[in-house]
Amino acid sequence: MIKRNRAIKPLATMAGALGLTLGLVACSGASSAETDSTAAAGAELGIVASTSVYGQIASEIAGDAASVTSIIDSSVNDPHSYEASARDRLEVSRADIVIENGAGYDSFMTALLADDGRPGRTVLNVSELSGLLPADAEAEDEHAEDEHAEDEHAEADAHADHDHVTGFNEHLWYNFDTMRHLAEALEAELASRAPDKAAEFAANAAAFDAQLAELEARTSALAAAHAGIPVAITEPVPLYLLEAAGLHNETPASFSNAIEEGDDVAPRALQQMIELVSGHVALLAYNEQTASPQTELVRDAAVAAAVPVVDFAETLPDGSTYVSWMGDNVTALEKALSA
Repeated sequence: MIKRNRAIKPLATMAGALGLTLGLVACSGASSAETDSTAAAGAELGIVASTSVYGQIASEIAGDAASVTSIIDSSVNDPHSYEASARDRLEVSRADIVIENGAGYDSFMTALLADDGRPGRTVLNVSELSGLLPADAEAEDEHAEDEHAEDEHAEADAHADHDHVTGFNEHLWYNFDTMRHLAEALEAELASRAPDKAAEFAANAAAFDAQLAELEARTSALAAAHAGIPVAITEPVPLYLLEAAGLHNETPASFSNAIEEGDDVAPRALQQMIELVSGHVALLAYNEQTASPQTELVRDAAVAAAVPVVDFAETLPDGSTYVSWMGDNVTALEKALSA
């Protein structure tokens, strides 16, 4: 879904904006928002993405027609708990296109988008573009944004809890079709803003789509060979990819939910999980970025039982593109399932 801001303020001059940027950096110190290395100097269009996953995809589609900034560009920062800086606020206020995951994953974006932005700014909400949200979730999300606009000083934790969509896996970059929808939305928006480069955007989107199709062919082959095979996860980050490969998640929900929320796992659920990975699943999908003493116990049990452990990350590895990263993930699954 594409949303446009209703509130409009005139832009400052470029010199004024630059001066404000320098002043904010001096006051607030280093910011996590860094311009993508592929950003075009002097580009007319500006894109800001909540994470480097979406920023890299935006760079693929826009080419040199836009500068792309990713607010979360390091595995050190957790989108669930990230607190936006003054620099982040400035970047979003100046953007032509903003990409957010939505569904409570990057709730810091709600506060940033509550401020007036560039006239005609477009917000691409990936959760809404996915078509996977529960029927009433979009209305709830918009209500949460309106509430925050009225009280932008609300506690961050309370805001995140309010935004979270129960039962919805918000880790949408592991869903290839959703990334296709994002690329299509970016192509259309960019073409409307720079029609003279529409053919370039279309070619870039087509090339990206072809790469997604190759990934989908590989996961379909896995599904044909391994449909229904039981697997376990420490938390839901790679679940869309595992489902595309035809694998069946056997993890007790009480275990994966606790790990995802950063809570302690109940002893009974931990014991169930240890028993599960001790020879009853084909692999354990492990997120090192949410590792804890309890997940390490599960990993140790899987290794002791000679069950393959496949590592998955929540953020884009340094030096990788989205497609190369997902290709590595599919390769890891292929190797684990053939072991």
